[in-house]
Amino acid sequence: MEDLGFGIVAAIAVAVLVLFAAVRIVAEYERGVIFRLGRVTGAKGPGLFFIIPIIDKMIKVNLQTATADIPPQDVITKDNVTLRVNAVTYFNVVDPVKAIVAIQSYNYATSQVAQTTLRSILGQVELDDLLAKRDEINQELQEIIDELTNPWGVKVTLVEIKDVELPEGMRRAMGRQAEAERERRSKVIHSLGEKEAAKALGEAAEELERHPAAMQLRLLSTMVEVAAEKNSTLVFPVPVELLRFAESMAAATKDVEPAPGI
Repeated sequence: MEDLGFGIVAAIAVAVLVLFAAVRIVAEYERGVIFRLGRVTGAKGPGLFFIIPIIDKMIKVNLQTATADIPPQDVITKDNVTLRVNAVTYFNVVDPVKAIVAIQSYNYATSQVAQTTLRSILGQVELDDLLAKRDEINQELQEIIDELTNPWGVKVTLVEIKDVELPEGMRRAMGRQAEAERERRSKVIHSLGEKEAAKALGEAAEELERHPAAMQLRLLSTMVEVAAEKNSTLVFPVPVELLRFAESMAAATKDVEPAPGI
């Protein structure tokens, strides 16, 4: 009787262990790739499901977006400038079966492909393009790396160049270039302002010449502004019209002067 009871307990314990080994729970962001006697039967999940112990083997694959830092790479640009560039890659698994079967470690492989592609692409661009067209270069890197990782069931969604370390001499040269460019722009803006001011003054002078009374009003207005200042000495000029009148009178007198010998 005791042997029978022990056998029942042992059978229940074995059944519990088998059930425990057969139950699998996969989270929403995961998939379980099932191998049955070495052959892939597919990917299951998310949720609760059962496998055959010993016969089946399950490998979980994370479908969340992962990041891979690309360590600083020594790059020689198209115009022979040596610099160090680092970047970051964002990717995720879209085909769990390929990510397990087609590649040994898709994380490591994606990182290595990103490094080699970064050096290759940046070696084909000039320094000015690298600094000014970074978005275009990021897009090109993303497309190339994604095409290379596609057979592994990996989707590269974004590649971003983070830092570009320039040699000290190059940084000083670029600083001098930027300073010279700012000085050039300042001179151009100043010259345009002088040109516009001269044009405006010329138009004002023509307008005042057509209206002498306006010239006198402007003169009186200026005198009032100057006289309002403290400790100022005001010199009142002779009106231009008076000078012209004097000149005309002198010319008329010269015309009526009697000829010599009369």
